[in-house]
Amino acid sequence: MKMVRRSRGIRSKTRKILRRKPRERGLSPITRALQEFEEGEKVSVVIDPSVHKGMPHRRYHGKTGDIKEIRGNSYIVKVKDGNTTKDIIARPEHLRKV
Repeated sequence: MKMVRRSRGIRSKTRKILRRKPRERGLSPITRALQEFEEGEKVSVVIDPSVHKGMPHRRYHGKTGDIKEIRGNSYIVKVKDGNTTKDIIARPEHLRKV
């Protein structure tokens, strides 16, 4: 009998990372979704687990980068990952000003 292969989805191994403190549970304030950033501004990628849309990969949680451009309702953030720089598309709910 053949065993079922394990799923390795985008949110695998995120039990500790994408978890909120007990008194912070529920939906985020609307002002976090309405915040705006300028190009060249420094931001920190802090993933909000209550918003699934525009969520960057868990690898970039806690990283700091610069806003490269605005694309629709999202922002393209230039983040250093090892020796390379990556462009991450994230919505404003997952970004904080530094």
